Amino acid sequence: MWIVRLALKRPYTFIVLAILIFIAAPVVILRTPTDIFPTIDIPVVSVAWQYTGLSPEELEGRVTTPYEKALTTLVDNIQHIESTTLNGQVIVKVYLQPSASLDTANAQVSAASEFMLKQLPPGILPPEIIDFSASTVPILQLGLSGKGLSEQQLNDYGVNFIRPQLVTISGAVLPNAYGGKQRSIMIYLDPKALQAKGLSPSDVLNAMAQQNVVEPGGTAKIGSAEYDVRLNSSPSTIQGLSDIPIKQINGAMVYVRDVATVADGFIPQTNIVRQDGHRGVLLSVLKSGSASTLSVVKGVLGLLPRVEASLPPSLKITPIGNQALFVRASISGVVREAIIAATLTGLMILLFLGSWRSTVIIAVSIPLSILTSIIILGLIGQTINIMTLGGLALAVGILVDDATVAIENIERNIAMGKEMKQAILDGSQQIALPAFVSTLCICIVFVPMFFLTGVAKFLFVPLAEAVVFAMLASYLLSRTLVPTMVLYIMRGHEHKAAEPKTILGRFQRGFERGFERFRTNYRDMLGSALEHRKVFAAAFLAFCVISFGLIFFLGEDFFPSVDAGVFRLHVRGRAGTRIEETARLCDEVENVLRKEIPKDELVTILDNIGLPFSSINTTYSTSGTIGTSDAEILVSLNEKHHRPTDEYVKKLREDLPLYFPGVEFFFQPADIVSQILNFGLPSPI
Repeated sequence: MWIVRLALKRPYTFIVLAILIFIAAPVVILRTPTDIFPTIDIPVVSVAWQYTGLSPEELEGRVTTPYEKALTTLVDNIQHIESTTLNGQVIVKVYLQPSASLDTANAQVSAASEFMLKQLPPGILPPEIIDFSASTVPILQLGLSGKGLSEQQLNDYGVNFIRPQLVTISGAVLPNAYGGKQRSIMIYLDPKALQAKGLSPSDVLNAMAQQNVVEPGGTAKIGSAEYDVRLNSSPSTIQGLSDIPIKQINGAMVYVRDVATVADGFIPQTNIVRQDGHRGVLLSVLKSGSASTLSVVKGVLGLLPRVEASLPPSLKITPIGNQALFVRASISGVVREAIIAATLTGLMILLFLGSWRSTVIIAVSIPLSILTSIIILGLIGQTINIMTLGGLALAVGILVDDATVAIENIERNIAMGKEMKQAILDGSQQIALPAFVSTLCICIVFVPMFFLTGVAKFLFVPLAEAVVFAMLASYLLSRTLVPTMVLYIMRGHEHKAAEPKTILGRFQRGFERGFERFRTNYRDMLGSALEHRKVFAAAFLAFCVISFGLIFFLGEDFFPSVDAGVFRLHVRGRAGTRIEETARLCDEVENVLRKEIPKDELVTILDNIGLPFSSINTTYSTSGTIGTSDAEILVSLNEKHHRPTDEYVKKLREDLPLYFPGVEFFFQPADIVSQILNFGLPSPI
């Protein structure tokens, strides 16, 4: 009651506060990250070990198992450990307890890695340690291609020119390039020549290690100048490497050129990327857990023209799989539905109250409550996403209650002949406690969400917060701003409804007559039900029991499926298949895809074949690739018109095994929603 008196005594204070909310809300909205989901802050530290050439069996016994044992001893608050051992790579993910400090865990994992380094096989590289998040998923792919440019050149441009510039975008994470050929000076040994000279490959290796050494030469002070001294311990040309002596046999010196060929080539290719059948290079742009998908994609696309200006004109950068379009469409859809709900609510209020002044008061209080909730969400670190917006859309209908009940009761007191201020005070006092209890009851419904754990907690707590903050703001506004607006807007119009001669007045009278007939019919139906209560109760109970039978026909899922117009097909050939043969298999699979999908619905087909070169890429990858016999095919459909993606997936599940017996096919999460909810798993199951 005291707050209503204060509002009537200091009306301009609360009007100014309302204006401040309208001004502050756009600022907060622009500064708050926008994404598809709230940040899923489950602490995970990923460790990637690399020992090129060692088999998975050897790595599992000599690296993975000892390292996992060390982690359980030296790292605190471990929930569980997951490891993947591949050819030459070991990926260990340490999942921490929800309350654990990620910084402390990172330091402890680094210390454990240093401790284990000397106990692991000699020559193993130090591990790459990164913080992992479920929200760190690909949001944009950049395909590199160019007429006259080789795969080696494309890889060089992607790794050394494009990637270093794009990583400067706030929130962007770019693993190394996929595909292409990594330039390297290769020494191709001639087994017959080695055998004729009585040498082994280790002799060549030792000669290169001893005579191709980078050593500091220091400086020399001669006269008034000081010169840098460069030693000739490391050849600077291919010819110089060829002239390195290996061993003296029977008085004759054997050089590298006698038993091997030194060439400017590339390391054996284990990863091929193709776009619509043409080989190229792929740069995958991910976002860090707390960054905004929209801002990261906007920053990358905005920087690309400047990046392209420093590259050859023949190099073409093609954006593929822009998830920002999907995020923007999802959020726009939620906002659109919320606006429709608010509009229909306002029309319903106008229809029942028959007063545009009362409708204006309610129409002002609803957006103020929503904007207040958004401001609070931004201040406590939440993002604007489909969950928070969904909560606000859910609250739109509920927010009407406080203001509507307040106005209706005030009008009832005015109709009793009371003076305006007294009617406002009495009307507000009479409903203060019931309205407060009603608001708390609605808020309590969402309290159990705060006790959820895991991914569900991070998804549904923001939704609950959005509804609770909006409800509390609505109650406070109904005690302050609503009485103030009634005092100014309704004064002089206390007993005036819509004029009978106007269109609104005639419609209102007709609606009231129709509603009165509805109430009469409902009263008669209710009376009939009470007269035959046993029959009605039995029929209603039978209806409820029969309805429970629908449970057996309804599917169960964590989140509704989304048709993003894209799907990822994983192809796995026989174990040990060469990457060239896997590429040939993908050609045949693509032919089937083009046969099944109409040309006007198909936008692009992107192949990512084999294991990536870098263990960083393997860390971020969710493809489930385990060797050169694996391939991932990303199919993008026309976003404007295409048949449901699930239909194509179902048809391909049936047809592909018939075309390719012995080849394993499965579909992976392709859209950003499924990838985040699966937390890096390659399959929903």
